Amino acid sequence: MLRHFPFPAATEAQQEQIRSIAEGLDAHRKQRQAQHPTLTITDMYNVLEKLRSGEALTPKEQKTHEQGLVSILLQLHQELDAAVATAYGWPANLPEEEILERLVALNKERSAEEARGHIRWLRPEYQNPQGTQQGDLGMESKKAGKTAAVSSKEQLAWPKNLSEQAQAVQRALQLHERPATAQELLQQFKPVAKAQQPQRLQQIDSLLQTLHGLGLLRKTEQEQYVK
Repeated sequence: MLRHFPFPAATEAQQEQIRSIAEGLDAHRKQRQAQHPTLTITDMYNVLEKLRSGEALTPKEQKTHEQGLVSILLQLHQELDAAVATAYGWPANLPEEEILERLVALNKERSAEEARGHIRWLRPEYQNPQGTQQGDLGMESKKAGKTAAVSSKEQLAWPKNLSEQAQAVQRALQLHERPATAQELLQQFKPVAKAQQPQRLQQIDSLLQTLHGLGLLRKTEQEQYVK
């Protein structure tokens, strides 16, 4: 059975709202960095996390706060989180643990749909180019067959539980120690048969996109993810 991560069944208006906020957030970061070339994404988000926790800022962090207008960045993330929650039909500001529990429950519902032959393709032009309902995701991929150097000797097992898979992807990203793509993170897990690699790659990619949408990961201009 295919196991697509349960993205929200958002209306066109909700999709447009999420897209608009995300584009505004990206534009804000780029504009602040253009005005302050030494300002880094990492510095801004370190300050953002301190603002979220209510911790006091050091003089250096206060400078980052001012240059990056990090309070506005935080507000944009809060608006994005609220828009995504609305698309799911969930209350805003749910704790991370409850979000994962709800995603697991929703995944079970989607799995039952898939068993009946209905698949909610996230990117049909990529995942289902032939337009068939029960597409074959076991296609060969030359890129998937190539291995990249793993930045850590530790290789993780792939959990069966969806919420644990999300946690494992975050752990793999931490072990990678630098921004990474789904393809790079694939090598952070214990090897699977070549025929299973495209599906595993797709699972990791979907999880990265969801965690990014939930504000738990950041995405670089090079389409890489970082904690």
